[in-house]
Amino acid sequence: MDFTHILTDSYTLTLACLMLASLVILSLHYGLFYLCVGRYRGQKNKKASPETSSKLPPVSVVMTAQNDAEPLRDNLLYILEQDYPTFEVVVVDYRSTDDSKFILQRLSQNYTNLKVVRIDSDVNGYEGKKYPFSIGIKSAQYDLLLLTDPDSVPKDVTNFCWIRQMVAAYTGKNTEIVLGYCGIQPRRSPFNWLQQYDNLDYSVEYLGAAIHRHPYTGCGRNMSYRRSLFMRSGGFIYHYHIPDGADDLFVNQNATKTNTVVALDDGAFTVVPPQPSLRQWHSYRRHRSATHRYYTLGLKIFRMIRPLAVFLFYLSATLLLVGGVIPWYVLLGVLALKLAWQIVTVYRAADRLDVKPVVAWLSPLFEIYFLIANTISAIVPLSKKK
Repeated sequence: MDFTHILTDSYTLTLACLMLASLVILSLHYGLFYLCVGRYRGQKNKKASPETSSKLPPVSVVMTAQNDAEPLRDNLLYILEQDYPTFEVVVVDYRSTDDSKFILQRLSQNYTNLKVVRIDSDVNGYEGKKYPFSIGIKSAQYDLLLLTDPDSVPKDVTNFCWIRQMVAAYTGKNTEIVLGYCGIQPRRSPFNWLQQYDNLDYSVEYLGAAIHRHPYTGCGRNMSYRRSLFMRSGGFIYHYHIPDGADDLFVNQNATKTNTVVALDDGAFTVVPPQPSLRQWHSYRRHRSATHRYYTLGLKIFRMIRPLAVFLFYLSATLLLVGGVIPWYVLLGVLALKLAWQIVTVYRAADRLDVKPVVAWLSPLFEIYFLIANTISAIVPLSKKK
């Protein structure tokens, strides 16, 4: 097979180089993130023995709630019943008008380790949950903080070992931040698979970056850090004016290669219900990415490399196919190589994080979907309405 004629055609040569360069970048991305998370073991299956239980540090679980009566009623018991020697659960009831107050009062009567902080009025004018969260952290009595949301529940509801497995990640004296994983409750629907892939892709990137000692964000539904770090760094004071980013910007500004680790034991996972509608889900995703513009220039460029590589790969392959200079079966072979490596690596990560295998098989289609959806989200600004 002779391809020497391509060397004399600058247009075809440029497209071929773009396709191969994009293939290399994508292959490295799948390997460095998906495969890395899929093969990571860390604290997996490490259980705290009874002899060391007395040495476990006390923990304060902190969450904020605003009209979350139903999630509090359904989920809070799974946290209050955790198998851990000394811990408290601090719930900041922020301007709730539903039955949250009564549910928390009833639970407080049965659980002495539940501390409820009620805020009835907005005294500072800031939007978002940073103000109530900071109140909850300052109200906590222990240095080790474990952060979650009312709609988030430990995935293992039989062993009640969530706190133990998150604390087990504090293996070094310099560890100050532990990044956990929060999954989406599975449903048998394409919309749920789409949400599962989006959450998997987002989680793999920040977990993989932390494993490679370059942490930049985390998930506030399952995260731990030290209260002393929060107080020493000023907490949210530098970005109080930004409604979003109580988890994202705090980790971005305070995580380093030496003070941050990940907790990927199965017992350390939490799960949340899927978004009920496409509109609500897209709104959630837009708010999740609203703080990315405050990243450093280098991190912004890094996050743009992968979607740009996806776009250039499919664009160059399509133009080469239309031009007919390179045989279609050669292009098909390159495409098959890319898809095979992508599915294998995504499958490894999905299996590690207990995500349905169908998500891995459909990942090439989802990747193209998010290339379009994220481009639209970047062009259309967030609504200014509260």
